[in-house]
Amino acid sequence: MSGAPGKGSGSEAGIRVCIRLFATYAEAAGRDAIEVTLPPGAVAADALAVVRAQPWAGRLAPSPAVAVNRRYAKADAELRDGDEVAIIPPVAGG
Repeated sequence: MSGAPGKGSGSEAGIRVCIRLFATYAEAAGRDAIEVTLPPGAVAADALAVVRAQPWAGRLAPSPAVAVNRRYAKADAELRDGDEVAIIPPVAGG
C-alpha cells in the first residue's frame, strides 16, 4: 500500500462514489449499483466513463441522463467522496 499513514479523507487516494444503474442498464449489468474510486477532481463524465468501460456497456445510449445526489447534473459536475451518481436511460414516450 502507498500513501501517508493514518486514515485518509479520500482526497489523496481518490473519492469513492456509488454509481446507480436503472432499467435496461441495471438489467444489462446484472446489478443496480457499482462502487468505484475515482481520482480527486473527478466529474460526472468520469463516472460515466467507468460505466462505458464495462463489458455490458454496449447498451448505453450515447447521452444518458446523469444525476448526482438525486439532482440532474451536467457532465462537468464535480464529484465528492460519498456521492451517488445515477445513470438514467432515455425514456420513450408516445
